[in-house]
Amino acid sequence: MREFILYSRLGRTDPNWTNLHDAGRLDIVYECVIASLFLSHAIRKDTSFHAILNGPPNPPQHLKIEGATLHDVRTDQQTWTTILKKVLSRKPHPGISLTKTSFETLLKTKAAQAQIYILEEGGKPINEAEISNNPVFVLGDHVGLPKKVEGFALRYGEKISLGKTPYLAATCITIINYILDKKQK
Repeated sequence: MREFILYSRLGRTDPNWTNLHDAGRLDIVYECVIASLFLSHAIRKDTSFHAILNGPPNPPQHLKIEGATLHDVRTDQQTWTTILKKVLSRKPHPGISLTKTSFETLLKTKAAQAQIYILEEGGKPINEAEISNNPVFVLGDHVGLPKKVEGFALRYGEKISLGKTPYLAATCITIINYILDKKQK
């Protein structure tokens, strides 16, 4: 199982918005969902995506999307705008759940089951790291992880890097999936 956790500082926790960008940058969440879970004409069944939404009015909210049970989806932004509004309204969608869970609680739970890797430009190069069979990758949104959150995460995992170039979160996920897919072949 491969998992990604995105810490969203501003992601709205209610459905009262008109577009993903203005909803506390839920567009970044959408882009990371697509990068994490979708292949050409397929969904990664061995992957889960988590977003911790810390925006108003009711943070934190843990959005979990499981590739193994996700269906009735496409990759376009309008579909995901509709899905995210629905889920944030507390209505169900196959493969998606929303709970009031903090980043710290989620990370502690994951650390008991898997190896945690925190993406940071100053970390150990990913090609030098021993990536476990069930990795959990932690990323920040467009602002990055708050220092306090990063410090907490480092108690449970190690920093890894894709290099000195700061990539978009969704691009980081795509690169990681490529590296791990290549190792499996």
